[in-house]
Amino acid sequence: MPASPHRHVALVTGANHGIGAATARRLAADGCAVLLTFLAFDDPEAEEGSRRAHASDADGVVAAIRADGGTALAVAADLSDADVVPALFDRAEAALGPVDVLVHNATASLLDTFRPQARDWAGRPQHGLTVESFDRQLAVDARAGAALIADFAVRLQVRGGTWGRIVTLTSGGVEGFPGEVSYGAAKAALVSLTLSAALELSRFGVTANAVHPPVTDTGWVTDEVRDAVAADDRWMGVAGPDDPARVIAWLASEAADRVTGNVLRMA
Repeated sequence: MPASPHRHVALVTGANHGIGAATARRLAADGCAVLLTFLAFDDPEAEEGSRRAHASDADGVVAAIRADGGTALAVAADLSDADVVPALFDRAEAALGPVDVLVHNATASLLDTFRPQARDWAGRPQHGLTVESFDRQLAVDARAGAALIADFAVRLQVRGGTWGRIVTLTSGGVEGFPGEVSYGAAKAALVSLTLSAALELSRFGVTANAVHPPVTDTGWVTDEVRDAVAADDRWMGVAGPDDPARVIAWLASEAADRVTGNVLRMA
């Protein structure tokens, strides 16, 4: 395994657009070599901006990072495939060095519900929960999250690592997530995995935290959504992808050495 010429090597999932892309650029600017994963697909039900983002590869993000003097590599990856995770770490180690920063941002982001209706509060199409929708959501958000954390932890211990960062992305809350029930369940599982990692891996110098972003415009936000958020006292307004990315990058920094076991809720 080659030693990395960079201070740290980061693996960021779901980084072809939105929060993942902004996080990859932030980490690269902070001196990390970054392996970005993405899964390009067409979602005909999505808003046009969101549809374009989901259908994109990560070449633009990689080009932007390299133009700024950073190091980045993009890999297409369907995280519902259990064999993908070790292959990602192998690719990172071969090209960049051992991964010591893990950001699990990718999500299946399916809008399923026990009370199906044509549209949700944001005007997005909704569907009834099925075994297939539940399994897909859990596979990408929770099962892949478990596998990523496990592989990260094992490789760090094998090489005698004494520093690491795990950051996961969550949504919903303890009261559930009406309108996105599988999504909420998957994120709840991912939070539990993250908090367990914080306790079990602290002796190896690893911190693990979850970030709960505010309503963030990753291509799906309409004027109606902006109006609804502006009228809701829980929020400071619609955020841009770089808002949560700044928090994630801070958690991955040396400054956050003793910040672990938290769910950081943004407004």
